Amino acid sequence: MQRARGFTLVEVLVALFVMSLLAAMAWQGVDGMLRARDTSQRRLESTLRLNTVLAQWQQDLASVQESPSVPGLRFDGASLQLTRRAPGGLQVVVWSLHEGRLLRWVGPPVTASRELQDSWMRSQQLQGTEAAQLVVLEGVSAWQVYFYRGNAWSNPQSSGDIAAPAPGASAPAAQALPSGVRVVLDFAEGSGFAGGLTRDTLLGPQGL
Repeated sequence: MQRARGFTLVEVLVALFVMSLLAAMAWQGVDGMLRARDTSQRRLESTLRLNTVLAQWQQDLASVQESPSVPGLRFDGASLQLTRRAPGGLQVVVWSLHEGRLLRWVGPPVTASRELQDSWMRSQQLQGTEAAQLVVLEGVSAWQVYFYRGNAWSNPQSSGDIAAPAPGASAPAAQALPSGVRVVLDFAEGSGFAGGLTRDTLLGPQGL
């Protein structure tokens, strides 16, 4: 009878080495696919978040409403304040940039001029740390806003057209609302967004 020949120790070690090498290569491929999936998921979530923020921005501007009590729209270089139509009256909304975070603050809807003035004054005292300010977007390194007046984009802090006062109004003449608003966002490295973004928005028709 012939004696059955088995595997030598060297052959077993070589086979184990080959199997471990194949397993490592397979794991690297799976790990790469998982990393690519996670990266794509984060980018998708960031894009959806950005689109939601821009939709809210456009909705606020489309609802801008002038009043004899407070300005309808104002940008001081750091914050954009506006008065918008809302169910139940008018409300003040503030968009601002604080430490790389884009914030949005909304005042309560009011119907009395005094209440609207109080809400506007309160919105001018925001420091960026109030609990009522919602962080809508992170990773924004800088932003700029332009108003469309006289067939050209201009600095919002420059002089604009003077609006004709309403009949019987005691308030002083104010600047007329621009016909459009442009926002330019610059994103920080690692924010998930490349470069910057520019978005133009037309203001909605006036009238209560």
